[in-house]
Amino acid sequence: MSEQGIAAHVKWTANPFQGDRFEQIWLPAAEAVLDFGATGWAFFRAKDGLLDFAQWAFVPTKGHFERYWYSDEIGEVRARAVGLFQVPLLPTYHTIAGMGSLAPAVTSVTADAATDSA
Repeated sequence: MSEQGIAAHVKWTANPFQGDRFEQIWLPAAEAVLDFGATGWAFFRAKDGLLDFAQWAFVPTKGHFERYWYSDEIGEVRARAVGLFQVPLLPTYHTIAGMGSLAPAVTSVTADAATDSA
C-alpha cells in the first residue's frame, strides 16, 4: 500500500431535475469526511448534463472512509437525499500512486486597490 494512503471514490448520478438539490444537500456531507480522519476531499459535478457527480476522499486507510460512510451522521444525510440520486452506491478504493497540485495565485486586495486607483 502507498504511504500516501488511499483514495475512496463514489460515483453519484442525480435523478433528472434533481442535480441542484442533490448538490446542496450532499456538499456538506462530502466535506464531513474530514471529521473522520481524511486528509482531503473533493466533490465534482459534470459540466455536461449536470447529473453526474464524483466524490473523492483521501484517507489513511479504507477503515477511515468506512467509518465516515456508515456513520449515523452520513446515513441521515443519505436518507434526506433519497429520491435525488440513483442507487446502488458502491464506493471504490484506489491506491494513490502519485498526486500533486499547483497552488492558485494569491492576489493581494491592497495591491489590487492600488492598481485600480492609479
